[in-house]
Amino acid sequence: MDVLRLYDGEYKFVSIIWNTEPIRSGKLVRLCSEQLGWKKSTTYTMLKKLCQKGVLQNKDSVVTALMTQEDVQRQESCAVMERTFHGSLPKFLTAFLQDRTLTEKEAEELKALIDRHRKDISS
Repeated sequence: MDVLRLYDGEYKFVSIIWNTEPIRSGKLVRLCSEQLGWKKSTTYTMLKKLCQKGVLQNKDSVVTALMTQEDVQRQESCAVMERTFHGSLPKFLTAFLQDRTLTEKEAEELKALIDRHRKDISS
């Protein structure tokens, strides 16, 4: 399966849909004009492209997302980690946290996340 990758403009476009769906295509054109400065033709071209990618659906002039924002974020994050860090989560986190300080709450959330996903090696 090919990994989905959205360019910045595509992601902004889909974000409008995630925030407003289901949305009639005419209203989508107005929102894209207001928020992105796009012309009608640009909106419909992007809509067609993302329908072909399987991200969106345009049925009877009503646009809905076929993929959640979380699904797209997960696929794109995995692609970046694979390409840039050869799939190494520790290397990714090291680079990401290099110049950051975590709050106590953030550290606890990360610890809890790791504990939930830790593989039980005793089995």
